[in-house]
Amino acid sequence: MTIVQRIKGICLKPKEEWQIIAAESTSAADLLKKYVAPLAAIGAAAGFIGMSFIGVSAFGVSVRMPLVTGLVGAVIGFVAALVEVYVLALIIDALAPKFGGEKNSSQALKIAAYSFTPALVAGVLRIIPTLGILAGLASLYGVYLLYLGLPQLMKSPPEKTVSYTLVVVACAIGVFLVLGLVTGAIVGAGTVATVGLPPH
Repeated sequence: MTIVQRIKGICLKPKEEWQIIAAESTSAADLLKKYVAPLAAIGAAAGFIGMSFIGVSAFGVSVRMPLVTGLVGAVIGFVAALVEVYVLALIIDALAPKFGGEKNSSQALKIAAYSFTPALVAGVLRIIPTLGILAGLASLYGVYLLYLGLPQLMKSPPEKTVSYTLVVVACAIGVFLVLGLVTGAIVGAGTVATVGLPPH
């Protein structure tokens, strides 16, 4: 199955697609390398182009990120996306027994990767910085995908799926906020350092 077919399946027919995914034997390396990484790279590249070449305009003022800072930010954003998926998988797997599910790191990684699909795909919108907020909204659909995937892949009872989903999301938000702060601090420091350089 191609990456495009998987994106269409998980976004348009998630219930049926989760059944297919549950039966697949995909290694963690392949899932991260052949699915998550390409999508994360598209979003990172779009963000770099958007912030360093197009910029943000408001009140007649256009602000662009320095190229080196933008490139560093893109690389960090790419790595952060992979880390977020992996950490989300750890959370899903660790919480499974508490909600009547079965621990299974392979299935947990599948849920993390594929429920992240809407946010990763929407990352391309960052090429126009003002549309970046839509990428965040796409994550809400990812929560719905997570809700559908947990009972099928982690075998959680239907009556506990809502609470399982909410706890996973709450934990994930905390982790992602920390990663966002770290990423922002690194990119922000790079921006300050670049601005402080003497002109050539």
